[in-house]
Amino acid sequence: MKKWLVLLAVLLVAAVLGLWLIGRDNAEEPANPQVPDAQKTPDMPEQVLTTAPFTGMQGNGPYSSRPVMAVINNHPEARPQTGLVEADMVFEIIAEYNITRFLALYQSQFPVAIGPVRSARNYFVELAQGYDAFFIAHGYSPEAQQLLESGVIDHVNGMQYDGTLFKRSVDRVAPHNSYISYDNVGLAMQMTDASPNYRIKAPYTFSAAGSNDKLGEQAASIEVTYGGDPLFASDYTYDAETQLYGRSTGGVDTVDKDTSQRIEVANILVMEMAHETIDAKGRQEIDLVSGGQALLFREGRVQTINWRAEDGMLVPVGNDGPVELKQGKTWVHIIPELPGIDQAVQYSP
Repeated sequence: MKKWLVLLAVLLVAAVLGLWLIGRDNAEEPANPQVPDAQKTPDMPEQVLTTAPFTGMQGNGPYSSRPVMAVINNHPEARPQTGLVEADMVFEIIAEYNITRFLALYQSQFPVAIGPVRSARNYFVELAQGYDAFFIAHGYSPEAQQLLESGVIDHVNGMQYDGTLFKRSVDRVAPHNSYISYDNVGLAMQMTDASPNYRIKAPYTFSAAGSNDKLGEQAASIEVTYGGDPLFASDYTYDAETQLYGRSTGGVDTVDKDTSQRIEVANILVMEMAHETIDAKGRQEIDLVSGGQALLFREGRVQTINWRAEDGMLVPVGNDGPVELKQGKTWVHIIPELPGIDQAVQYSP
């Protein structure tokens, strides 16, 4: 009997010891056992960043869309405008006498709507042709009409599509109330068999903040005037925190009509060009090809440079070639050589 009790005790100890060993082995197994190579999830490919040709900003892209350039009204009754915030570049140019209009270039960003859209001048058409842009206007001078009807550029005009592709707002009176949606821009490109693809190489070079050692004296407050009318004077104030310039006109911030977002740009270019009044309405002829003096404002400083035309595009240059812009959006003022930059531009630290 004792032998059986001893045997039973031995068996019980062995069973307990076995259970302890099994528990220990399980406890030592890793919480996340290694998955065989064949079962591993493949690594996601790294996201490749591309560079926007007119801002130098890097993003997911691809920036393969054709530029669109639209003539936007700058009459006081047309303010605030819609869609300027998204423009990569804005060219401010005299339309007649000292009244300016904007030629806004879109490529890396596109707004929901653009406007108020206004009539073309021949030098607007020539600039858009140089940038290989799809051109948008509502109306035209006789010289611009002749150019457009000759087929020099793909375009759509509100004169032919008023009330269809172009819509009139009810809160403003004509000619300050014509708008086109970006969906209708795409439709117009299809209707005219215009290529939707980016086909040129932009001549601009860009650098990050703090990388340009050729910047000159401080210029945090800037005023650019066209004649003596304060309603067409552009004021810029540099914000050292954002490293951008906020724009205002006549003491009123330049904002988007729909979002109230203020226009802020990384670069301000002022280019001096020969102007000639060609008719009793004060329309101009502007020399876009001969080059001349210019100023570049970036990072709260000013640099005296020149400009030249490269295949119809306006490029800032120095003694050593193209001048680098800061990555971001650019506002370009085209001003008459008389009275010239010294009279038209004032700045202070």
